[in-house]
Amino acid sequence: QVQLVESGGGLVQAGGSLRLSCVASGIILSFNRLDWYRQAPGKQREWVASITTTGSTNYADSVKGRFTISRTDFENTVYLQMDSLKPEDTAVYYCNVRAGSSYWGQGTQVTVSS
Repeated sequence: QVQLVESGGGLVQAGGSLRLSCVASGIILSFNRLDWYRQAPGKQREWVASITTTGSTNYADSVKGRFTISRTDFENTVYLQMDSLKPEDTAVYYCNVRAGSSYWGQGTQVTVSS
């Protein structure tokens, strides 16, 4: 049974930093691409960043240069380091892995105050 658990969200002032974690069980993350998404109130879920099996990373233009996705294989965990946070980054952040089926975590709330 695949399970993804996000953590690390919270309330931070604009310009601050947070590091989100996505811990996986039932699946080996290094064998699969993992994506971070976010959903702000009243908006559609949007893609934020991805990391492939080879470690290649991609970012949405809105977070490029501020967010960094990384993976720690021995912990089977993917991180999203978020720096220079803006109020518009406020959202629930989800990790997602597609391995036959699409698996989502429960999400972690990030709130950036101005």
